[in-house]
This record gives sequence, structure tokens and C-alpha cells, in this order.
Amino acid sequence: MAALLVAASALLAAPALASDDAGATGRETIIVEGNRRVEADTVRSYFHAWPGHQLDAAALDAALKALIATGLFDKVAIERAGDKVVVHLTEAKLLDRVAFEGNKKIKDTELSGVVQSKARGSLLRTTVQADVGRIMEAYRHAGRDDVGVVPEIIDRGSDRVDLVFTITEGKKTTVRQINFVGNHVFGKRQLAAVIKTSATNMLSFVTGGDVYDPDRVAEDREQLRFYYRNHGYADASVSEARAEYDPATKGFTLTFVIDEGRLFHFGDISLSCNVPGMDTEKLRRLLLARSGAVFDGSTLDKTTEALAVEMAKLGYPFAHAEPRITRDAIALRTDVAFVIDEGQRTYVERIEIHGNTRTRDYVIRREFDFGEGDAYNKTLIDRAERRLKNLNYFKAVKISTRPGSSSDRVVLDVEAVDQATGDLNFAGGYSTTDGWLGEVKLGDRNFYGTGAVLQSTFSYGQYARGVDLAATDPSFFGNRVSAGIDLFGKQTVANGYQSYGVDTYGTNFLVGMPINEQTSVQWRYSIYNQNVTLNPTSLAATPSLPIQQAAAAGPQWVSAVGDTVTYNTLDNTKSPTNGVNSQLRQDLAGLGGDVKFLRTSEDVRYYQAINNDLVGLVRGQGGYITGWGGQQVPLTNSFFGGPSMVRGFAPNGFGPRDLTPGTTMDNVGGSMYWATTAELQSAIPGIPQEYGLRASAFVDAGSVFRYSGPTAFPGSAQSLQVANTNVVRSSAGVGLTWASPFGALTVNYAVPLTKASYDVVQPLNFSAGPF
Repeated sequence: MAALLVAASALLAAPALASDDAGATGRETIIVEGNRRVEADTVRSYFHAWPGHQLDAAALDAALKALIATGLFDKVAIERAGDKVVVHLTEAKLLDRVAFEGNKKIKDTELSGVVQSKARGSLLRTTVQADVGRIMEAYRHAGRDDVGVVPEIIDRGSDRVDLVFTITEGKKTTVRQINFVGNHVFGKRQLAAVIKTSATNMLSFVTGGDVYDPDRVAEDREQLRFYYRNHGYADASVSEARAEYDPATKGFTLTFVIDEGRLFHFGDISLSCNVPGMDTEKLRRLLLARSGAVFDGSTLDKTTEALAVEMAKLGYPFAHAEPRITRDAIALRTDVAFVIDEGQRTYVERIEIHGNTRTRDYVIRREFDFGEGDAYNKTLIDRAERRLKNLNYFKAVKISTRPGSSSDRVVLDVEAVDQATGDLNFAGGYSTTDGWLGEVKLGDRNFYGTGAVLQSTFSYGQYARGVDLAATDPSFFGNRVSAGIDLFGKQTVANGYQSYGVDTYGTNFLVGMPINEQTSVQWRYSIYNQNVTLNPTSLAATPSLPIQQAAAAGPQWVSAVGDTVTYNTLDNTKSPTNGVNSQLRQDLAGLGGDVKFLRTSEDVRYYQAINNDLVGLVRGQGGYITGWGGQQVPLTNSFFGGPSMVRGFAPNGFGPRDLTPGTTMDNVGGSMYWATTAELQSAIPGIPQEYGLRASAFVDAGSVFRYSGPTAFPGSAQSLQVANTNVVRSSAGVGLTWASPFGALTVNYAVPLTKASYDVVQPLNFSAGPF
């Protein structure tokens, strides 16, 4: 009896033991061999056959491909053995660590994001070889084309390995020359100012613009097309951006092939609406294009965006406007009909962001006018992509879409690849205003990826020295409403242009916001201390009365509120060829503090391209200041004529001047000024435009007048003899400007044409400043 029980138990146990090694699918048994970590049943789950049928060749082939695709196995083989299917496996080893050696130009974190081999994943040799190509491509985008990558596998035992990519970075691959073919309307200098890539020059180690990057070249190609489109050439195209490597120079020659087409003007501009109930009259006021004006593609884009925003405000978030262009090739005019349709009801399910290893996600999200769950609007997405590119935080920005969880949902895929945003600049030289000087600038325009801007400047000159610490948060009070603080201190000493020194220190609190794409406004509160100082031992004569009174007044606190309204349509902020830049500035002092005045100034610059390499500039500026509450305008807050108004004159060289005998005869400042400039700017023949040099010829005119300070010595009948007439000062001259990485460095030589007998001239002038 006991023997029978043992035999029965053995029979019952036999199927259970066999199930560890074999399983039935249809009429066949599948035996799995070589698996150590992966369960046999997991392997069998990849075999599919109809119940009661055998696995055919197609089913076995599908299972083989599916098992290989799991990435869990180095080798997979399937064979038949009678009525059995035997699966032979060699499991892939596990990666303990993925490391990089020899890389200095690209950080480990960036390379880890590039490769697909990951720690705690499987080691697949095909993936490793593909990762070698991915690393090499990353270096090509960083301007290093001769990079070498060798993968090494280090066995750690127990089926675990380390994967180490040894990298030989090689030398930087640069762009040696940039050519434009087919351009007749715009010259090389104008087109080179549009693109980001530049040819190698002596400053490339600072700017980095000469690095060959295929993505940057593709963006340059698009920017050139936009430039032509925005200047009347509606049919312009950039058919090719050809990069040819020259082994002799170990660099690329980059050639843009351009088909300019012909100049078009706007014809009829109309708007039609296919959305019931929408008030189109409110929308018509947003049309920016004007019949008869030169065709401007950016005007159409701005109109489309403005219509999209306004329609969303009116309760039509899915409505979209499409500019339909009809060209008349004979009359060279384009009729534009903005057609408004309802659009498909689609919502943004998610906004997924990747590529940003430094910039915070919220910094990217705040550039969108919508959020997850809101209506999908292609116009607003394009607007967000353009804003992200304009931040200058990223090497590349691309927004694409893919289907969401249902037919009316989409997922936005935002790729934003970070670039370096820190700056450290050293500068030194000579300025006719400040004498010998040195300057250090340290800052970051995307501090710790928050979008905040930090800037510190330290300067030390022969006649002036100072420090400036500034911080700005571009979204402190909400989306695109910025706030900032500026701490500053400056000291000037007596020199050949003034017999006194001035010490100033204080702070500015700033709030700014854009009104539209061209106009912005900034409000500020300033509080600072100013003090006029005298050194009697260094004076050869008695200081002028206004100087004595300013020094006797001692330190004075100025508490002022103000605003600056800026209107900017320049095509390029560094090297403009077309557009207008206007700044209206007002300050009201007297909200506390020791002085009371109201000051207003305006500065307008208009640029117009005349031919391929010649740009015309017309500038006008003026200002007025007056005291209130019975107070005079302090000396240091008055206007002083100099080379910033009319070149050819010394700092404080013209304007009201004390001519009282026996005094230092200082310029004592005026309460009004005006100045105007007509200038021609051109590239210099024979000098590559990459060097950033341009020449100019100009005519300036202006005046400072209406002295409002003290007119008599206290307790004396002697009157102050102030030359205070509105004499027109004018000059003509030539200049040379170098667009250096540290700012615009300029030298001008101007000959005064008209002046007063007491003015101080200075034909040669050096200046340094930001772009």
C-alpha cells in the first residue's frame, strides 16, 4: 500500500516538475534553455498560436524578433526538436555603471542624456555601438569633428559589467569662411549680421560663433529667409546651406545659396470671419499691414498672434486666423485676406519638457500663454517657441506635437537644450572722459536656471572709478513683468574738464513690462546721495560760484520716481540696418530727499539701409529739467554738452559757462538741450566683417542752454558772468567702431564747424560702452 501511494505521488508530481522547463502552446511544448534571471514563463509569453494549432514559421519568427527587441538577451535561437520548440538564450549582462573618461568640453551629465546605455540596464553591443555614434554627434554639434570614442567593457563578475566610453576630443572644428551666393539686394555685412555663425577671427575664443554646428546653420538658413521676407521679398528662399570641409585649413567653408526674388508691396488688406457671433470690428483694428507699404512678413505674423490673443479673450479659444496671400507678379503686390475659422476643438493634455539640464521647467512654461488643459492654438505655440529662442538660454529650441490619450488631446513636446549663460569679461584702455581705465564684468543671465539676471561691474579709471551690482527677475510680478534692483557707487575727481569731483552712491528699484512686441515700459524708484567735492590745493583759481555753492551744500539725497518708454523695431540690436529705437525718459525728484526737480529726455534713432553695405542713421535727442517747490536744479543734475551730443567737443565742452574773471570758468550746466545727427555707416573694404569693424562719416549739431543756477555772489554786488545763449554747435567727422565682445569701442575724429569762443574742443575722442 505504501508503495502504491509513493508511485501515485510521483505521477502527480511529474507534470509540476516538467512545467519548470517546458510549457505548452497550441499542440507544442516550449523548452527554455540558458535563462538565469528571466523566468521561463516570461519567455513563453512571446509565443502565440491559435488553440489546438502548431506554431508555424511566421509565429516563431515573430517570437524571435520580440525576444531580441526586449534587450534582455545577447543571443536568441529557436529550433524544433520533434514536437517541441527549444529556445536557446544567452542573457545580456547587467550594467553596474556607465562612465565617461577624457571628456572636458561636454559634461558627464550631458553625455548621460545622449546615450541609451543606462546603469542597471542590459548591456547590448548594438546599443553601445549606436551610443558611440551619438557621442560623436554631440561633439560635432559642439564644433569638434575629429572626436574619437572607444567603448570598454569591464567585467565585475556575477554577470555584471561597467561600461566606460574613453573619449579623445580632438581640436575644435571651425568655420573658416562664410559665403553668400545670389544676394544682390543685401550685402555680405548685412546678411552676416543676421546669422549666428561667424568665421574664425581673433576673438572667436571669446564669442564661440565660429564653431560649426549643423543645427545652428539650419537656424541661420531660416533666419536669412525671414530677413528677406520681412524686407519685402515675399518669394525669397535659401535653397542650400552648403558646408565643405577643407583638410588643409581643418575647417569648413559655409555657403548660403539665396534666391532673392522681387520686391513686393502690400495690396488690399481684408478680414473675413466664418465664426458666428464674433465681433469682427474689434479684430479689424488689429490689422497692422497697410496697403501700399513694402511687404513685411513679420507684420503678418504679429497680426496673426494679436488676433489669436484677442479671439481667446472674446471667448473663442479655438478660432484661428490664417493670412491668405495672393500675389500679382506683374504689379508686384500681395493682397492679404485674413480668414478666421473656428478650428478643431483640441486641448493640450500635457506639456513635456526635456533637454534642459539647467534651466528650470517653470522658466520655460512661463513663456506659454496657455497651460495644460487649455485649448490648442498653433499660433500661440509658435509664439512661445520664438520667445524661448529669444531668451538666449538655449542652443536649440523645438516644439512638436504628438497624439494624446484621445482624439481631441495633444501632447506638446518641448526640446530646449541649455547653453552656457555666464559671462566674465576684462577690459582696459583709454577714454577721453575717464582717462586710463580698467573694467571687470561678472554675471549670469540665467542664474542657477531661474531666469534671473545677475551682473556686477567694477571699474577703475584715472578720473573715475565705481561699482555696479544689479539683479533682475523677469517674472517677479507675474508672466513677463520684471523687477530688479541696482546698487551703484561712482566717484569722479577733478580733471582737465571740471575743477571739482562728484561722489554718488545709491540704488534703483525697477519694474518693467512689455506693452506689445515693439513697446515696453519701465518704472523705477531711485534714491541716491550726491556730493560735490573740492580740493583747494589743486586749484589754480577760485572755483566758480555754482561750484562753490554745490560744494557748500554738502551731500544731498535725491529721492525720485520715473519711467522709461521704449519703442524698438530694429532688425538687429548689435548692428542695425533698418528700424527705429526711441526712448522717452522722465524723472520726478522730491518724494522725500533734499532736492526737487522734474526731468524729461527723448532719444530717437532711425536706421535705413541705403545699399548692400551702406546704412544711414538719423538721430534726434533733447531734454528739459526744472526745479519745483521753490528749489533750483542741483548742479550735478543739469545738462552738460559734450561728445555724446556733438562730437569734436570735450566733455563739458559746451553749454552755459562761468566767464567771471579769476575763476575756474567751469561749465555750469543748462536746463535744456537738443542735438541731432546724420551718419553713414559702412563696412571697411578688404577687412572681413567677422572682425566687427565698421567706419562712419557724420555731421552733428546741438546746443545746451538756459542756465537756472545762482547769478550773484552772496553779500556782493558782483554778478556772475555766465555765457548762456543758445549757440548752435556743429561738427563733421569720421569714426571707426569695433563691435568687441566687451562692448562697442569707438574712436571719432571730428572738426567743429560752428562754436562759441569759450567752448572747449577735442577733435579726437575715444569711448567704450555696451551695444
